Amino acid sequence: MTRRRTVVAVAATVGVLAAPTWLWQASLLPSSYAATDMGYVDDGRAAPGSGSGSGSGSAPPGAVHDHTAPGGGSRSVEQLTAPADRSADVTVELVVREETITLADGTSVEGYTVNGASPGPVIRAREGDLVEARLVNESVPDGATLHWHGIDVPNAADGVAGVTQDAVPPGGTFTYRFVADRPGTYWYHAHQMSHEQVRRGLLGALVVEPAAPSAQPADDVVALVHLYDGVRTVNGSPGDTHVDAAPGADVRVRVINSDNASVQVWVDGAPFRLTAIDGTDVHEPGLVEGRSVEVTAGGRADLVVTTPADGSGARVELGGTAAVVLGPPGAAPPAARPPRDRVDPLSYGTPAPLGFDPAAATRTFEYRVGRRPGFLDGRPGMWWTVNGHLYPDVPMFMVTEGDVVRVAISNGTGAVHPMHLHGHHAVVLSRDGVAATGSPWVVDSLDVGVGESYEIAFVADNPGIWMDHCHNLPHAAEGLVAHLMYEGVTTPFRLGGDNRPE
Repeated sequence: MTRRRTVVAVAATVGVLAAPTWLWQASLLPSSYAATDMGYVDDGRAAPGSGSGSGSGSAPPGAVHDHTAPGGGSRSVEQLTAPADRSADVTVELVVREETITLADGTSVEGYTVNGASPGPVIRAREGDLVEARLVNESVPDGATLHWHGIDVPNAADGVAGVTQDAVPPGGTFTYRFVADRPGTYWYHAHQMSHEQVRRGLLGALVVEPAAPSAQPADDVVALVHLYDGVRTVNGSPGDTHVDAAPGADVRVRVINSDNASVQVWVDGAPFRLTAIDGTDVHEPGLVEGRSVEVTAGGRADLVVTTPADGSGARVELGGTAAVVLGPPGAAPPAARPPRDRVDPLSYGTPAPLGFDPAAATRTFEYRVGRRPGFLDGRPGMWWTVNGHLYPDVPMFMVTEGDVVRVAISNGTGAVHPMHLHGHHAVVLSRDGVAATGSPWVVDSLDVGVGESYEIAFVADNPGIWMDHCHNLPHAAEGLVAHLMYEGVTTPFRLGGDNRPE
């Protein structure tokens, strides 16, 4: 009897140890793997809420593990390019280096520069221009790429290491070509080890002006917000940045939030209008006083401020520790406490046609963000999940060009997740079941707060393999990543090794 008990005890112990050992072993990533090998395909044709809605982590009905196109036809991401026979209208060379960055107040931080500075140069184009940007990696040791955040580039120019290109090693080059067909405020940043390279300064602004800019304010200011070792800056300068503006002038302030959390923006001393979100104009924006605008991590907001006629100036507060001061030389409007109320894009502005019918969706997906214990590449911890799945066993959302796509996004975690879909803009249909009533709220970066749910819709009109991930970049590095894949698109590039996009 004693021997039998011992055998049973040993067997039970082996069983207990075997389960976590198997889970650990199963979590180990291969040395290299294709994005198309990750997880399962969700074709969006199953009923919402079915299958994995219980949180069990099983794939929903309609999900398959075959990533090939029906009929066998395929295109490589390398073929999805701007017109090869068209000459560039805007040409820029961007040389990236690892070096010491000296901020305007004399603070030195170790990071990355673009053309000797951080942020890098502001690239300006006009609507319809073909932009050609040549990346030169002079000394970024882990390799470099550039992603054009918010620009719906052709997939070959998306800049995601291991998905649309290989990371550019020191001494290497890569040329990006795309048509800037949507006027607005955008930015570019690293998408190789992005959680580290973006934080350390490998970024810059990109502005696309309308083809007919006559209605635009004469004064146009870029305000790229970034934290360098905990110091909030505007265009690399801590504290106040003064911009000369005549009394009574309209000034467009293009706020770009390059950080991992949202930033509150408000104006002291003058009313303003929120004229664009993520590069898309707001229809009939109303005058705003006593409210702030929340700018999502990775997101942009254009504010048009009319400076006071008495010359006293106005302050555009960017989180309360940095500001853009608009007015004549010497204007010093006092800082004020942040307003309690915020502009709600769900109801701001007035309705306008969307250009498509979300009710006619041909694909419907769920993107449920969760968290649970497990192993990620052999590391135990609490990791983010997508529809109950740990990376890399996350869904591949499959679409066909021309599909109308609806996505229900929900956040079941204790953290905010600024979700960013590459290559597309989506319209917000509802938040927590409340339908949008204002101007079409069109985004490429969307804060999904704790316990919140959103429904968004877009047209699948840009073939490729596109990341759909959290732009709190450490969260992405911890597995909060999925992909949108068009049927028939393949990639020769491999994740792992020298290609580490997050």
